[in-house]
Amino acid sequence: MNGMGKLYFRYGTMGSAKTAMLLTQAYNFEERGMEYLCMKPIIDDRENDNVIRSRIGIERKCEWIYPDTDIYAVIKQLYESTHIVKNWILIDEAQFLSASQVDQLARIVDDYGTNVVCYGLRTDFQSHMFEGSRRLFELADSIDEVKSTCSCGRKTIINARIDSTGQIVTDGEQVEIGGDDKYVALCRRCWRNRRIESASRGALKFE
Repeated sequence: MNGMGKLYFRYGTMGSAKTAMLLTQAYNFEERGMEYLCMKPIIDDRENDNVIRSRIGIERKCEWIYPDTDIYAVIKQLYESTHIVKNWILIDEAQFLSASQVDQLARIVDDYGTNVVCYGLRTDFQSHMFEGSRRLFELADSIDEVKSTCSCGRKTIINARIDSTGQIVTDGEQVEIGGDDKYVALCRRCWRNRRIESASRGALKFE
């Protein structure tokens, strides 16, 4: 075992091509004959099969991470059965990890020298940080923002939730799986303006 691995967190808003980056990285590892593993929290159940799929149509098989999965135990068992250390672990939708699962990833990095790259959102539709993302900000060796642009030209930072009419939604559960039909990436100013616009139309309820 060596201690040369790193824990990476690459975050961005929805539609910033994070998943495409992950899949491209996996393809490059495969071409170079490197040992890698793709993983994804099962909470994102839009797919019928255990695949990571990008909006541009490319996909790759992955291992599900369940809410009670001990990721460290999974990697330890894999090593003990094959005696092969994965050079890289690529994780999609990392915001859905629990804090303890992020701790497990950090331990994999430290004990096995594996590089773990987590791709995910920073915050939810109310601009509050996800549990997994918060822990990654606390523990990651390297943090990079995958930038994308709002329709106004500014950088997107908000994953705004919308209803069937395109109005901004401010209430609801933190996790609601969806794509372009339910979310739009906005800069902070456009998010604020669209909330005001929706409120003026009586679409929002304020306590």
